Amino acid sequence: MNALIKNIRNFVTIVGILTLVSMDLTQNSFAADSTGMGAKPNAQMQAVLDEFTILGPKPLGSLPAIEARKQPSPADAVKALLKKQGKSVEPEAVGKVENKTIAGAAGQIPIRIYTPKGQGPYPVIVYYHGGGWVIADLDTYDASPRALVNATNAVVVSAHYRQAPEYKFPSAHDDALEAYKWVLEHAKELNGDPKRIALVGESAGGNMAAAVSVMAREHKMQMPIYQVLVYPIAGDNVKTASYIENAKSKPLDRAGMQWFFKQYLNSPADGKNHLISLLSEKDLTGLPPTTIITAQIDPLRSEGKAYADLLQKAGIIVRYKNYEGVTHEFFGMGAVVDKAKEAQQFVAEGLNEAFKGSK
Repeated sequence: MNALIKNIRNFVTIVGILTLVSMDLTQNSFAADSTGMGAKPNAQMQAVLDEFTILGPKPLGSLPAIEARKQPSPADAVKALLKKQGKSVEPEAVGKVENKTIAGAAGQIPIRIYTPKGQGPYPVIVYYHGGGWVIADLDTYDASPRALVNATNAVVVSAHYRQAPEYKFPSAHDDALEAYKWVLEHAKELNGDPKRIALVGESAGGNMAAAVSVMAREHKMQMPIYQVLVYPIAGDNVKTASYIENAKSKPLDRAGMQWFFKQYLNSPADGKNHLISLLSEKDLTGLPPTTIITAQIDPLRSEGKAYADLLQKAGIIVRYKNYEGVTHEFFGMGAVVDKAKEAQQFVAEGLNEAFKGSK
């Protein structure tokens, strides 16, 4: 009888181990990234989220894209908080801002050129905004380019792109590459140095910045000297540790990401394309040195960390940092969130080192 009990206990133990192994494999080994369930925003981040809640955005999944684009944004929440605090809502000053359109392969692409104060020629940053390839625009993501201008003394060209569901994959990616080509060809006209061009992107924009580097390598174009990926979309796996932890986080949750994928991808198969699933790219050699930023309370945290690890394994110089107590979209909130200022400075350090080394 004792032997039987012992065997049963051993069997239960083995089953438990196999179950844990299976769970780890199901999550593609992202579980190691877990920072703990139920992480809470710090006080400054929570103040922004409170204002965002007051603005009353509806769940993305309940809206058609045309209505989703009219919803309040985290940037609106920052302005509301500044007003409540009695502070100015005027954007961070830079030397000059110019709006224009450039010719892309499929039509006109709106861009916004931010130029520093002082004398050039300046290094140049091509910046891609977030919004899941569906929502947001150059106005929504105005704060980040301004902060980058002043932290790096670089010209920042913020590029818009065709959005889904009107334009499916790879429309936005194609426009992102077109914007990069335009900057390569016109950098001198911007009082920029064509030898010092970097890429920066947030969220879906982070995905496209990384994809442009991959496409530039594939097309044997001039490579960017540096890339910054701020909480990038790096895959379509919604079962990672951070997706599970932050399934209902704000301002980005798992349902929202699934909605974005549904809008932009022609079919689930597109999610495996190496330009969407950066983690599926088998050859990462030759890509530029990289800074990757992630946020603790963000479904995209795990894949951002995983991509940093893959780049490092491929021999790419990587600077990676996860910021605790903040959520997706925090990067452009320097006016009210100190962690955003820290992240902007961390990003600027990598860019400035690259710009200095390429003179």
